[in-house]
Amino acid sequence: MSRRMGQGTLFVVAMLFASSGALRLGSGVGSALANAQAETAPTASEPEPASCEMPGALAEALSLREDRVAAKEAALKDRLAALALADAAITKRMEELRAVEEELKATLALADGAAEKDIQRLTAVYQAMKPKDAAALFETMSPDFAAGFLGRMPPDSAAAILSGMSSEAAYRISVIVAGRNAGAPKN
Repeated sequence: MSRRMGQGTLFVVAMLFASSGALRLGSGVGSALANAQAETAPTASEPEPASCEMPGALAEALSLREDRVAAKEAALKDRLAALALADAAITKRMEELRAVEEELKATLALADGAAEKDIQRLTAVYQAMKPKDAAALFETMSPDFAAGFLGRMPPDSAAAILSGMSSEAAYRISVIVAGRNAGAPKN
């Protein structure tokens, strides 16, 4: 029985080898047939084989493209140089404007200081006057102008001047003095 079993095993192994060979032979035949058909019938979708002129045409196209890229690079360099010059000019102009602005601020501060000194001096003059004479003068002024001076005076001097004015003029000036800071923020 063991001999028969050994023959059966050999038969199975031999059959496996034979079927493997048949499969390989069949797949090789199919590929060979496909290659043969492809060689005999070229299709329209396949490109034609490259000729020897293709590398020269490709080199010329690449050379033209390189020239265009070089021209664009040169244009960009020129543009960057122009932008750098413009940036330098703008920076210089900004520095000049800052210097002029500082000079203007100093001049305005000087003018404001001089105007403030003049107003303080004039307020002191009105305060030193006799209340009756100052009241007559304040009645001829515009109410806004008179309110500015009276607002700078100590309350007793302002009261003496207001008491010498007509009631309508004193009322107009009082309303302006009282309402000057009404719109100021409370917080």
